[in-house]
Amino acid sequence: MLFGKACIFGGRARYCVVKPLACLFTTSSNMAKSKFEYVRNFETDDTCLRNCYIVVRLDGRNFHKFTEQHKFAKPNDNRALGLMSRSARSVMEELEDIVIAYGQSDEFSFVFKRTSTWFKRRASKLMTHVASQFSSSYVFYWKEFFGEDLPLLYPPSFDGRVVLYPSNRNLKDYLSWRQADCHVNNLYNTVFWTLVQKGGLTTAQAEERLKGTLAADKNEILFSEFNINYNTEPAVLKKGTTLIWEKRDETVTKHMKLPNAEEKEVAVTRSRRRVQAHHCDVIGEQFWEEHSNILEDDNC
Repeated sequence: MLFGKACIFGGRARYCVVKPLACLFTTSSNMAKSKFEYVRNFETDDTCLRNCYIVVRLDGRNFHKFTEQHKFAKPNDNRALGLMSRSARSVMEELEDIVIAYGQSDEFSFVFKRTSTWFKRRASKLMTHVASQFSSSYVFYWKEFFGEDLPLLYPPSFDGRVVLYPSNRNLKDYLSWRQADCHVNNLYNTVFWTLVQKGGLTTAQAEERLKGTLAADKNEILFSEFNINYNTEPAVLKKGTTLIWEKRDETVTKHMKLPNAEEKEVAVTRSRRRVQAHHCDVIGEQFWEEHSNILEDDNC
């Protein structure tokens, strides 16, 4: 819209056309947007293939140094394992399309259902959201597990990767691989630190002692020299932690008004989905038969 007013030039009145300020800046703004928005074309397409499970795996970065400086118990620190599980639960509660998560030591894997459309299935978005939510939760819940006596000296960091698995068998084999890795690492660490803490060996001597040994050899060292039966070790150390969604009945008390204006306490039971932790075998078929709702049909 244009506005006119009288202007005086050399003693003569002339009619001038004046444009509103909004008009002056609108064209400039549009030109700037069209001129520079081409840079969006440099973004690469990282959309995950459809009908595939999306697995985001996080690993602690430089956690050997982190555990040393925060004086974690060896070979396993139950406080640290509990904090990892709590942080992972926070991620699942934030991103409900994660159907199962598996963790051990300083790593956790999160499995998005194959039909998920979160963040338009962009790998970078999924990975960064999982990593940031997990890292911030790790810091947020630190005092809950380590108390005031062991303050967090510096922020931890976790790197991530995204892997796609097209079939149920592929996904089950992946989780089996991570659990097998948990068993191998925990058995080695248990024997190693037992030799150091109870056997009086240096770390170099313990490493040399275990070089070339098999699982049976390590079990024999524990049992014959230290009277430790590895089979009786806590399941969370040998099997890791598996988080899944389960429905649980919760009973709450509600106050209800009766027709005669009196109030009465009534127990109400509701079924809610909660993230539950399991320390069990996921390599065999029993777990998957008991929780058949986790996997989706391969023909989807």
